[in-house]
Amino acid sequence: MKLTEKETEILEILDENSRVDAETIAKMANIPADEVKSIIEKLEKEKVIIDYAAMIDWRKVDGLEGVTAMIDVKVTPKRNVGFDEVAERIYRFQEVESVYLMSGVYDLSVVIRGNTMSDVASFVSEKLSTLESVVSTTTHFILKKYKHDGKVFESGDDDKRIVVSP
Repeated sequence: MKLTEKETEILEILDENSRVDAETIAKMANIPADEVKSIIEKLEKEKVIIDYAAMIDWRKVDGLEGVTAMIDVKVTPKRNVGFDEVAERIYRFQEVESVYLMSGVYDLSVVIRGNTMSDVASFVSEKLSTLESVVSTTTHFILKKYKHDGKVFESGDDDKRIVVSP
């Protein structure tokens, strides 16, 4: 889908902060608010805008921190559907947050979230590894998130050194 310059500008504004209201976007893009609303409706209808999501630092919520893992998956693609069929089977699992087709040694990268490491282990051993097309997996646990989707979670900008002046 070919977008106009204004449509692209609106998408860039929403990509930076999806909570910006139409009136603010209108001022930023220098177009009427009604036009902004109709452009956003069009982009939602065409599935260019998929969803609006909050980014949450779960480490700051006691008892709900959970465990996130990235799993590299090597699969045998099926004739006429390639990797799409196995990717769809994987992304339908409740635990799965993301699935990406990758270049390199592994074919798919799967991001899952569980309450404990045991939950992740159970998912891999009981659900993922048992799929017919899955040849092998490698699981990486995320220990700390520094930056996600362009947003820094905790910046180390606080300078703890003592100020020395002449």
